[in-house]
Amino acid sequence: MDTLGTPALVLFDLDDTIFDHALTCRAALGAVRTLVPALQGRPLNLLWGEYHRQLALQSYENTASPSEYDRLRAERFRHLATLGGGELSLADALEVSHRYRAEYQQRRRPVPGAVSMVRRLARRSRIGVVTNNETAEQEEKLRFLHLESYVDPLVASAQVRVAKPDPRIFRIALERAGVRRSHAVMVGDSWTNDVLGARAAGIRPVWFNRFGAARSGRLRPDELRSYRPLAEAERTIRGLARHRRRVAASAL
Repeated sequence: MDTLGTPALVLFDLDDTIFDHALTCRAALGAVRTLVPALQGRPLNLLWGEYHRQLALQSYENTASPSEYDRLRAERFRHLATLGGGELSLADALEVSHRYRAEYQQRRRPVPGAVSMVRRLARRSRIGVVTNNETAEQEEKLRFLHLESYVDPLVASAQVRVAKPDPRIFRIALERAGVRRSHAVMVGDSWTNDVLGARAAGIRPVWFNRFGAARSGRLRPDELRSYRPLAEAERTIRGLARHRRRVAASAL
């Protein structure tokens, strides 16, 4: 830290940390569910959960081309159809995938408070993004959020050929920003990718746990459930909340 509570670099994950992928995805799935007979009677929460599980398993291979992303998305819909006892050809799955993509684009939104938080932190710290995805797609999301001018560097796994939680992707971000790991903090929603990945790279993690997931292991990072109120969330990200707890404990 340059001064107490002022990290030189605040790194963010993008999907479900700044951009609300999860609830946008759920809404888009609900819209396309009626297109596939095998999905029509399936509970939306079940489809949503399985879609996310498949997404995590595929992880876009982290080096895929845009056309390969289309195929991987179509394969997820083929898998969902089989769970409902049906079947989709690749051509039909691609059609459903394209409709899903259109619905997703129409329904997208930021995580509540995230845009204000990034702009607030940018007054005193450099802002970067470390994301497991394709570069152009993540750049477009930042433009949609009107945050493209605030983010430098943007490090996407498909571009650098390495993905979170591998600590190398975090080191690339540090190198591009010209910042030492002790002067950086990483905010992200994934325990494995963001919390453990950042810690392995020597960066202090802040877990953005808005859905109340359970911790794994003994690690107890700073945690946020929301960016609101902004001032309180900012103190957590900057490390001021942890410092105050230590001062209070030492006074006992």
